[in-house]
Amino acid sequence: MNTKIFCDIADLSLVNKFNKKKIVKGFTTNPTLMRKAGAKDYTSYSKKILKKCGKKPISFEVFADDKANMIKQGLKINTWGKNIFVKVPVVNSKNVFTGKVIKKLNSQNIKLNITAVYTAKQTQKILKVINKKTKVIISIFAGRAGDAGKDPIPEFIKSIKLARKFKNVQILWASVREPYNYLQAKQIGCHIITVPPAIIEKIENFGKTFDQLTKETVKAFLVDSKKSKFKI
Repeated sequence: MNTKIFCDIADLSLVNKFNKKKIVKGFTTNPTLMRKAGAKDYTSYSKKILKKCGKKPISFEVFADDKANMIKQGLKINTWGKNIFVKVPVVNSKNVFTGKVIKKLNSQNIKLNITAVYTAKQTQKILKVINKKTKVIISIFAGRAGDAGKDPIPEFIKSIKLARKFKNVQILWASVREPYNYLQAKQIGCHIITVPPAIIEKIENFGKTFDQLTKETVKAFLVDSKKSKFKI
């Protein structure tokens, strides 16, 4: 399986840098990343990111919490560019399934990225309300599931199986914690993995032998002990 790497990012200078990398096939953002990057105006900041990422697919998220405003925001975001996926959380903050929002936007041929998904049951609910032609990404949060002591792999495997009937649906591995997650995503047949910049750089360095790693590790300990002038 050729798993595409998207860059999870909002920092403008880094978008510029990572857009030049062949390994990066698209971008994802979210309100938290935007805030961390210092965005004050959501629309104008998003448009600045758009200018830097060229024609690669990019996801911008709605942040409304009710059906009417989610739809309204989704329609507006969609007008910013042809390469945009409108990101919609699978539920709102009251844990109400956003199926009506997904159905409405999807029926208007708006590309969607359904986010904050954790289970195959949620994937199933999403698949019941979408058509079979407009592109949909389903983002499953592996790292956060792992942080809570849950194994996300079975949910991915079930979700990928469910999505096979939909040629327009791609399953995305989200909330990456380490470079090895990329290999895991490939092994189970994930279509996309979205990765923070620092981990993309580590993925680019794949291929070191265990001997090299051992030597590098020991050298690092030695250098730090010398810098600290340790004595026993």
